[in-house]
Amino acid sequence: MANSQWSMVNSRWATYPYHRVSSLMPNTFYFLLFTFHFLFSSCGGDDLKKVSSIAANKVTLTKDRTYGVEVIYSDSAKVKAKGYAPILDKVTPSAGGAYSEMPKGVKIYFLDDLLKNKGTITSDYAINKETERITIFRKNVVVVTDNMTFTTEELTWDENKRLYTSPAGTVTTKDGNVLNGTSFSAPQDFSTYSITMPSGTANVENGKMP
Repeated sequence: MANSQWSMVNSRWATYPYHRVSSLMPNTFYFLLFTFHFLFSSCGGDDLKKVSSIAANKVTLTKDRTYGVEVIYSDSAKVKAKGYAPILDKVTPSAGGAYSEMPKGVKIYFLDDLLKNKGTITSDYAINKETERITIFRKNVVVVTDNMTFTTEELTWDENKRLYTSPAGTVTTKDGNVLNGTSFSAPQDFSTYSITMPSGTANVENGKMP
């Protein structure tokens, strides 16, 4: 395990030796003063507000990086899922809640009461917002269960509601039916699911729809 910390680099003021100034100093001084006044005046109120806003919203971050992390999710003292992330960054901002990023992706295994695998989630990126108790999987997200496969670019796990949701994706059933739709949702164990405005293809056997 290796830790890395983001911090601001300290800067130093440079000092220069004093030199005698010729009799032209007053004219030079007035010229520089006029130039400074002109440049300052040309900076509009909106620009000054933007600068103040940026300075006020500046947030420092502390990042702790861990390699080869095992992710475990338990509910009521029972392990419900295990996973693996090649890299986990624990980020603590100076303002706001802490969160964990998995920039190289994650693979989660769903477990039954006997700790046997009954499904997986894989993604190229994930972020866990600890305060909100929300995990967001992004980029090439694939959910595989005994009954179906769901693919999407974003899937959110809400621990408070014990619910998975996605703005859009594709469901491929065990029978080979393919449904594209929006507003996908499923409970914690993916035993059921719902999808809005489904469209796609279905297998027909003996002239009957499945």
